[in-house]
Amino acid sequence: METLNFSTTGTNSIVYLMKNYATYNLWANRTLINWLRAKPAELMEVESPSSFATIKKTIIHIWQTQVYWLSVIKNEPISVPEEFNGDLTAAFAKLIDQSNELMIYISGLDEQALVKKGLVVNPWFECNFENFEYVIQLINHSTYHRGQIITMAHCLGIKGAPMTDYNYYNIYGRELTTLEFTQQLLSTLNMVTAAPLPMM
Repeated sequence: METLNFSTTGTNSIVYLMKNYATYNLWANRTLINWLRAKPAELMEVESPSSFATIKKTIIHIWQTQVYWLSVIKNEPISVPEEFNGDLTAAFAKLIDQSNELMIYISGLDEQALVKKGLVVNPWFECNFENFEYVIQLINHSTYHRGQIITMAHCLGIKGAPMTDYNYYNIYGRELTTLEFTQQLLSTLNMVTAAPLPMM
C-alpha cells in the first residue's frame, strides 16, 4: 500500500514542489480559518480598508479564485462560482473544501501534466503557460489575501494570528498534514476500511 512521499530523493523536483505547495495551501487556509472561527463572527463582516471590504468577502474571493484557477489547470471550461449568499460558516467550509479538492487533484499530477500548457483568455489578460505556473499563481494569490486578512483582523483588534509561512509549514505542519492526506486519499480510492490508518 503506497503512501504519499514528500522526500525529494528519486522524485522529480517540480512534481514534489507542486504536491507540497498544494498541501501547504490547504494547511495555511485551514490554520487561518481555525483561528478566525474562535473570534466573534460579527467582526468578520465589519468593513475595513482592503481589496475587499470585509474578512468574509476576502475569504469568499480566495475560494472563488481557487475554483477559477483549478478549472484552468484541469483544462475545463472556466468555472467561477455565482454570487455567494451563504453565512460565515458556509464561507469557511467552501474555502477548506476547495483547498482540499485542489490538493488531491494536484497531488495526482505527474510531470507531463504539470508542464502541459494551457491557454487562458479573459477580459483582463491572455496567457499560455505551463500548469505548474498556474499552481504557483493560485497559491501565491491565496497567500497574498491571507496576509490581507491578518492585517484587517489587527485593525479590528483581533490578535494572535497564526504563522502560515511556507517554511514554518515545512518544519512543523507537513508531517501531520501528510498523514491526513494519505488517509483521505486511501479512503477516496476505497483502499481502506472503516478502521483508522495506523500511525507510522
